[in-house]
Amino acid sequence: MTDTNSSATFSNTDALMRLAEVLESRKPANGGDPETSYVARLLHKGPDAFLKKVGEEATEVVLAAKAVHHGAPASKLVYEVADLWFHSMVALAHYGLSPQDVVTELVRREGLSGLEEKAMRKVKNREADER
Repeated sequence: MTDTNSSATFSNTDALMRLAEVLESRKPANGGDPETSYVARLLHKGPDAFLKKVGEEATEVVLAAKAVHHGAPASKLVYEVADLWFHSMVALAHYGLSPQDVVTELVRREGLSGLEEKAMRKVKNREADER
């Protein structure tokens, strides 16, 4: 179900921003302790560690979606997507980005046909390759 209530949308975005603040605080440079924090440990290990988790979680999302398709409760998919979002947010934090950057990109794409957006990307990539 998609909630189109704007106040619910803001509170959900706020929840993502609060999580982003926590992730930022867990960076080793900000005092995050790899001995006591899972996030600090992932960030301390570097991109290979958290990107591996992003890949694992993406695979788990695919498996959960297939399970839901075959009758498993939809909550299984929600749980796995939450894990994927979480680990993706760790990656965003590492690279100095936030959920707002992703929301901004989604807003930019709003109203664009997915086919048009993909075609525009191909043209931009081709132009970049020619330079």
